[in-house]
Amino acid sequence: MINVLVVDDSAFMRNALSSMISSDPEITIIGTARDGVEAVDKVAELKPDIVTLDVEMPRMNGIEALKLIMEKTPVPVIMVSRLTTEGVEVTLDALDIGAVDFIPKNLSDLSINIVKIKEVLIEKIKNICRNGNGHKRVLLPSRPLDIKQKTQTYSSRRTVGIVSIGSSTGGPRALQSIISSLPENYPVPVLIAQHMPASFTGPFAERLNHLSAVSVKEAEDGEAISEGHVYIAPGGCHMGIAQDRLTKTTIKIVKDNGKYIYKPSVDFLMQSVVEFFSGHVLGVILTGLGNDGAKGMKEIKNKGGRTIAESEESCIVYGMPRAVINSGCADKIIPLTEIAGELINAV
Repeated sequence: MINVLVVDDSAFMRNALSSMISSDPEITIIGTARDGVEAVDKVAELKPDIVTLDVEMPRMNGIEALKLIMEKTPVPVIMVSRLTTEGVEVTLDALDIGAVDFIPKNLSDLSINIVKIKEVLIEKIKNICRNGNGHKRVLLPSRPLDIKQKTQTYSSRRTVGIVSIGSSTGGPRALQSIISSLPENYPVPVLIAQHMPASFTGPFAERLNHLSAVSVKEAEDGEAISEGHVYIAPGGCHMGIAQDRLTKTTIKIVKDNGKYIYKPSVDFLMQSVVEFFSGHVLGVILTGLGNDGAKGMKEIKNKGGRTIAESEESCIVYGMPRAVINSGCADKIIPLTEIAGELINAV
């Protein structure tokens, strides 16, 4: 059984979250808390496997509680976040501090929203607890990276002209670790599909840009891609590439057509990139739920490109990388701490 502690100052939210989570026979609610003070005490007392944590609470808010939990009794934490500008920024702060993921709540239509997030929340809880890495922090490099060539080799010797990265649960911290390590003169563009709601991808890109030497932005339809730039797919849409009449490579943003479960889709991105760059693509799959990216990585591999999958030891959720590895499409299987060095070596 997976033991969950639910923390929220709203009795309705506590009951709603507890009801939906405990509907799964593998999960039980071990306790609830009304504010951050109670949350810190109950984490220490009850030792839950995972915590859902509201942000806005009396006495001690979710961010303050999260800091104490990570310092005293580290445990996987999923934030319950409002889809507002302020809520997005606070949620990104929480991911920096150590939260593994978040679920959005829309207070203007709460009863409907609660039903919609049930399956997603249960899936997140089970996968995060199953992997066992949800309490580990991803730290930024404090010294120059070791970028020595590893013993694993790529099946392709072609030059890399573009990097395509896919990630989901645990991805924001993993991406921060990688992108902030790239040099300002990184010679190829980097395109990223991170599973996130539309209101989160813009602020996330801005945060990465502030922390990185390379330029990071939320991608816009029709803009030309440039070396030394990182483009984040906007949430709620799919990102690919196209070529205009002057043969410039540009971003293509596509509204969802119902074909893909996740928006943005990693498969959509990688299959689009390989169409134009063929065997000169470096594909990277990071931590995340499900198997999004497995088809895209297979296409990259089949066209003669290079592929990297994050190893289980550093994944918050070993779903997406496992799907790629099990399909035999990964040239290299390495921990997160080595991926930035590989990206630098590859170009």
